[in-house]
Amino acid sequence: MDYGLKTMDYVLLLVIFLLSCSDGDVHNKFCDLPARLTVENVQQAPVLYTACESMGEYCSITSGGQRFLFTDATNHTSYINLTAIAGYSGYYLGLTGFIVGRLTIPEMGEDTPRVVCYDRACSNCYQDYHITKPLVLQVGGYAYCKNCQRTYDLNNIGNITASGPAGRPLYRYRVNYIGTTLVINNG
Repeated sequence: MDYGLKTMDYVLLLVIFLLSCSDGDVHNKFCDLPARLTVENVQQAPVLYTACESMGEYCSITSGGQRFLFTDATNHTSYINLTAIAGYSGYYLGLTGFIVGRLTIPEMGEDTPRVVCYDRACSNCYQDYHITKPLVLQVGGYAYCKNCQRTYDLNNIGNITASGPAGRPLYRYRVNYIGTTLVINNG
């Protein structure tokens, strides 16, 4: 009888553990929002090329009419006409666009710093109030939300800096940068 009671205790603990792991506060590495863009020759846009090739450099990607705009933290802008982008009819820029750049140090388990992609919208404003507030890039690998006053560290997985109010990290998308082709595809 004691043996059965111990087994039930273990089963109960296992169920509690499994339920606690499915908590909505546990964040995945990547968000599930739709995102899709392919740029075959990133050197067409010097600002994007610098962000993909240089550690700690980032640029925002937005669409402006018939072209994509690539803007860095110092407001230098490059653009590519919409028709010059591979599969331009099937792009989707997340909530308000993307922030793309190369990390300053490799992520855990990797050998080299990778190119990462975040949504340009503040994840906390969107999560808390269902509004899309675009972030402002800052020199040094940071993004700032004028609405909620949070600063995000782009080199630290999009986490909020110690000086900002607590909250969730930036929404992150799947991205591959191979040769001179950038592919963002969260689908």
